[in-house]
Amino acid sequence: MKKILDSITEKVSEAFVACGYEDKYGRVSISNRPDLCEYQCNGAMAAAKVYKKAPIVIANEVTEKLSKDSIFEQITAVMPGFINIKISTDFLSDRMNQMAGEERLGCELSREPKTIMVDYGGANVAKPLHVGHLRSAIIGESVKRILRFFGNQVIGDVHLGDWGMPMGLVIEGLRERKPDLPYFDEGFEGEYPEEAAFTISELEEIYPAASARSKEDEEFKERAHVATLKLQNKEPAYYELWKHILQVSKTDLKKNYDNLNVQFDLWKGESDAQPYMADMVQDLIDRKIAYESQGAIVIDVAEEGDLKEIPPCLIQKSDGAALYATSDLATLVEREKLYHPDRYIYFTDKRQEMYFTQIFRAAKKAGIVKEDCDTRFIGFGTMNGKDGKPFKTRDGGVMRLETLVKEINDAVYNRIMENRTVSEEEAERTASIVGLAALKYGDLSNQASKDYIFDIDRFTSFEGNTGPYILYTIVRIKSILAKYAELGKDENKADVIYPAENESEKSLMLALANLQEVLEAAYRDIAPHKICQYIYELADKFNGFYHETKIIAEEDAMRQAGYIALLQLTKRTLETCIELLGFEAPDRM
Repeated sequence: MKKILDSITEKVSEAFVACGYEDKYGRVSISNRPDLCEYQCNGAMAAAKVYKKAPIVIANEVTEKLSKDSIFEQITAVMPGFINIKISTDFLSDRMNQMAGEERLGCELSREPKTIMVDYGGANVAKPLHVGHLRSAIIGESVKRILRFFGNQVIGDVHLGDWGMPMGLVIEGLRERKPDLPYFDEGFEGEYPEEAAFTISELEEIYPAASARSKEDEEFKERAHVATLKLQNKEPAYYELWKHILQVSKTDLKKNYDNLNVQFDLWKGESDAQPYMADMVQDLIDRKIAYESQGAIVIDVAEEGDLKEIPPCLIQKSDGAALYATSDLATLVEREKLYHPDRYIYFTDKRQEMYFTQIFRAAKKAGIVKEDCDTRFIGFGTMNGKDGKPFKTRDGGVMRLETLVKEINDAVYNRIMENRTVSEEEAERTASIVGLAALKYGDLSNQASKDYIFDIDRFTSFEGNTGPYILYTIVRIKSILAKYAELGKDENKADVIYPAENESEKSLMLALANLQEVLEAAYRDIAPHKICQYIYELADKFNGFYHETKIIAEEDAMRQAGYIALLQLTKRTLETCIELLGFEAPDRM
C-alpha cells in the first residue's frame, strides 16, 4: 500500500509537470504548522530559482491545476510561495478502510530482504546482569523486531563473555571454596558430575572476590592465569568445570532476559570463536595484512581522509596471548562461514566506537567480510540517575538488573492499588506488564546515542509521554469495545470507517495514516525512538477524540459502528507498534 505522503506527492508532482515544471518540485511533507494545514509543499520556492519566476506565481499555477481534485479539501498558495494542503475526509476514510483491511496495516515488506546479524546483550558468564546491560538488550531487541517486520532474516546473538582470564579467576575462586571437587584432584580418573556443584548465587559471589584478590595477590593471579591456559587448551577437568559454569550462568541469564521479553536466536560466546583464532592470525601474517610491531601483531586500519587518528588494530599480544579484537575478528569468521550475513549491527556503549571502527576496518581489509558489507556500530549513551551521573544503588554500587525491574514493578503496583479496583494477584500480574512497558518505553523514547535520566516516578506515571500512558490508552479502547459487545452488538461487523465529522476525529485518522511513514523511518534509521514519538502522538489524538465523542451513547447505529471500526484500527496500530518495541498491553489497568 502506497504511503499517504507518496499518494499526495504523486498528485502534486503531476500538477507541477502539467504546468511545465519538473516533477521533483512536487514533494509533499507533513505540515510544520498544523494550525494552518495538514500537509505542505515548498517546491515552488526551489523551482523559482530555476525557472526565473516568482515562487507565488508557480504556487498559484499548481494550486489552480489541483483545485478540483477530490483528494483535496483545500489547497492554497500563500506568500512567498508555500502550498498548503488539507485533504478530503472521503479520501482519508478510504485510506483508513484500506489500512484496516490489510494484515500489515498497509506496511510493505522490504523489496530486497537481507540476512542481518544483530549482536546485542553482551552478558558475561558468572556475573549477574546489571543496569549497564539494560540498554543493549532493550534497544537490540526492538531493532531486531523492526528489521523482521520488514521481512528480513534476522539473527540475534547474545555473544557471551565466556572465555579468557575471568574464567580462570572463577575456577580458582571455586578451588578456594570447594577444594574437594573432583576437577581439582589431579589423580581423579572417574566420570565428572553431570550436575553443577554450585549455584549462580555462589558464582556471583566468587567472581568479584577473585577479581579483587588478583589485584593484590600475585600468586593467586598467576594460578588464575594457569587455569585460563588449561581451560583454553581444553584440559578435561577444567573444560568440564567450565561447561557447568556456562550452563548455570545461561539458565540464570535466560530467566532474566525472559523477564525483559528479550529473546536471542543464538547463545554463542567468545569461546565459539576460539577454533578459528590461531589459523586466522597466521593467515593474516602470511598474507602480510598483519605484521609484527614491538613484538605484538597488528593490522593498520587508518584510511586517507580520516579526521582523527585511528590506531592499528592489535590482534595478538607480544606474549602470544589473544585479545578481544582477536576474538571479535574470529567471531566474524565463524558468522561468515555459518550464516553469510548481508549486514551486521552491533549494540554496545558508545565509548567503544573507536574499537569497532578498528574491528570492522580490519575485517574488510582482511577479506573476512566483503568490502561492501554493511557493518554498523550503534553506540548508546548511559542511563543516569537524577544527579546526571551513571545510575547507581543508594550505597553507590552498580544495581542488579532484576533489582531495577522489581523496583519499577513495585512502583506500578502501588499506583494500581491506589484505586483498589482489582485483586492483589491481578495487580501483581498487571504491574509486571506495565512495569516492563515503563522501563522499555522510558529507554526507547530517547535517541539511542544520547544519555538519559532514569526517573522511576516519571516513567511509571499514567499520564504524559510514558509507557503506562500508551498502555492505558489501549486498555481504554479495549474497555469501549467490551461495552459495545455488552450491548449485544458484534464488533466484527463494524467494518466501515466513515468520513470524519469533526476535527478530533480527522486528527486521529491523520495520525493513523502516518503509520507507514513512521515505521519505514524507524527501519531506515535504526531508530525505535521514532515509534515511541509516534504512538504518544497517536494516543494523544485518540484521547482527544474520545473525550469529544459519545461513542457508546451514539444513537445512530451506523455512525457508532464506524466509530468502533476506527477504534479497532487504532488499537491494532498501537499494538503493532508496542510489539516492535518489545512489550504488550494488559486487558485491564
